[in-house]
Amino acid sequence: MSEKIRIQDDLYQAVNGEWLKTAIIPDDRPTAGGFAELNEEVEKLLRKDFAAFASGEREAPLPELLEATKLYKKVLDIERRNKEGIEPLLPLLEKIQNVKDIADLNQKAKELAFENIDLPLNFGVEPDMKNTEVNSLILVGPSIILPDTTYYDEGNQTGQALLGVWSQMVSALLAKTPLSGEEQKQYLADALAFDKKVAQNVKSQLEWADYVANYNPMDLKEVAKKVAPFDIQGLLKEIWGEAAPSRVIVYDPKAINGFANYFNEETFPLFLHWTYVNTLLGASRWLSEELSSLSTLYRRTLMGIQKDPVLEKQAYQLIGSYYAEPVGVYYGRTYFGEEAKKDVVSLVKEIIEAYKTRMADNVFLKPETKEKAILKLSTIAIKMGYPDKVDPFYGELKVEENDSLYASLHKLSIQRIKHSLEKLTKPVDRGEWAMPGHMVNACYNPFANDITFPAAILQKPFYGLDQSRSRNLGGIGAVIGHEISHAFDNNGASFDEKGNLANWWTEEDYAAFKALTKGMIEEFDGISFYGGRVNGELIVSENIADNGGMGVTLGIMHQTEGADFAEYFENWARVWCIKAQPQYIQLLLTNDVHAPAELRANMQPRNFEEWYETFGVKETDGMYLAPEKRVRIW
Repeated sequence: MSEKIRIQDDLYQAVNGEWLKTAIIPDDRPTAGGFAELNEEVEKLLRKDFAAFASGEREAPLPELLEATKLYKKVLDIERRNKEGIEPLLPLLEKIQNVKDIADLNQKAKELAFENIDLPLNFGVEPDMKNTEVNSLILVGPSIILPDTTYYDEGNQTGQALLGVWSQMVSALLAKTPLSGEEQKQYLADALAFDKKVAQNVKSQLEWADYVANYNPMDLKEVAKKVAPFDIQGLLKEIWGEAAPSRVIVYDPKAINGFANYFNEETFPLFLHWTYVNTLLGASRWLSEELSSLSTLYRRTLMGIQKDPVLEKQAYQLIGSYYAEPVGVYYGRTYFGEEAKKDVVSLVKEIIEAYKTRMADNVFLKPETKEKAILKLSTIAIKMGYPDKVDPFYGELKVEENDSLYASLHKLSIQRIKHSLEKLTKPVDRGEWAMPGHMVNACYNPFANDITFPAAILQKPFYGLDQSRSRNLGGIGAVIGHEISHAFDNNGASFDEKGNLANWWTEEDYAAFKALTKGMIEEFDGISFYGGRVNGELIVSENIADNGGMGVTLGIMHQTEGADFAEYFENWARVWCIKAQPQYIQLLLTNDVHAPAELRANMQPRNFEEWYETFGVKETDGMYLAPEKRVRIW
């Protein structure tokens, strides 16, 4: 606690200020503190374990981890990687160059898609929002270089500077290919030109934040007309045969309706060079040391990272991604106790029950809407810690001893793509976990009405068996309440107890909810922060969740013997503690659907009477908010 800063003026700085003065951000990360610190601790544990597996000092306890360890060792074999250089990638780059025209692209589209080579459209398999028992094919446009379409706005100097860094990086990588000097310049220019066209015809981050707007079912024949001459019907028939869908869900109608603006006979050479560059960029990370370092220049600049992680960290992070579930199960079984799991599950159930009571007592909902809301709360599925077993699919991910690192990753990627697309003809598996056990995070899935709490987040300051109940409620309790509240945020409110897109509100009740949502947008909108301004609309869903999480846990605090509200609010501020590079703060401010951590800590308490009563906050204090401006939704 800071002795100089009054808690009534700035909760975040009063609690975290002294730490922030001396904290050092690691050279290979954009942040320190909070989630990053816990993630570092998890990483240290697992890196030590995988080093022991790789050396033979210990035997990996899961068969899937034996394969992960083989991959781990390939990352560390930098001598072989340096000797091979770009050679392992050249056959794939040549395959792209050999695509003659759009007709030829259509003939080869399935092969290219399975090899993870960019096509003019992206597609995948997701649960159908209106019937989450079945899967549907979803379509989106291509990805763009810059973090958001707004970076391309005329006069956006940050965007122009980032494109300059990206160009510098790509130019250096292209120099390592067999292309001539003139060809290298042309490929770079064409990739930038194609990207600019795409950016004018795809959704912004703000548009993506509206889940309901993603649901645009279309007849495949209608889509095929819009995206001609790219043969989407032929591609889907090639992949699924007679089971190919006749109806798709267009998540980004802008990309489909504007397809001809960026992909046609004239722009095809631009597209092909863009694809070549993207493939080169994606693969270089796992080729030689030099290529790897070159390929991360843009990312490091974007986030303010000083250098790449050491090789051992890179190896761990790679297997933590490709073998996420088995690594998470191993972490959970090894480092997360059953006593803690039982305790947190009990807390989740307590918070759900408290939420039901709050819904029953709600003053702006009619009885029929309350009944639906309580039904939704009653059917929330809880996924705590880690899955009971590893998905059998991970047992199929074999790593050949003689393959290069790149060849291994390429084969694994093909298997993952096939596995994902095969789900189209299968029922939705509600047993799948959205996050692995070693991830420091938590989430609510509106399409399944479930909440996931990986084992890695269930540690101090969020949670501890030996931590006071008041601190636990201000930490993991508020996070649990946050995730539950997502069931009733501006997105979750449109989905029923089965995760289906459905209107279960009366017209009057929904209008009242929208009015409160507007108040939450206004509370944050336009706040000046690190040289930028907060977009209240972009972050409203997460702010509704924070508000609900605090409201329900403060309610439980009143029922808790010996409750210490000061401990509650102090731990709330502590879990959001973060020190970040300025570039990363700017990136989050533009792109992240969460409010900046400092504002999460300081804004929500002002909406609750308990804050004012606990610390005697008055109108003259910095953390005061006039009663008529306070927002409490749930």
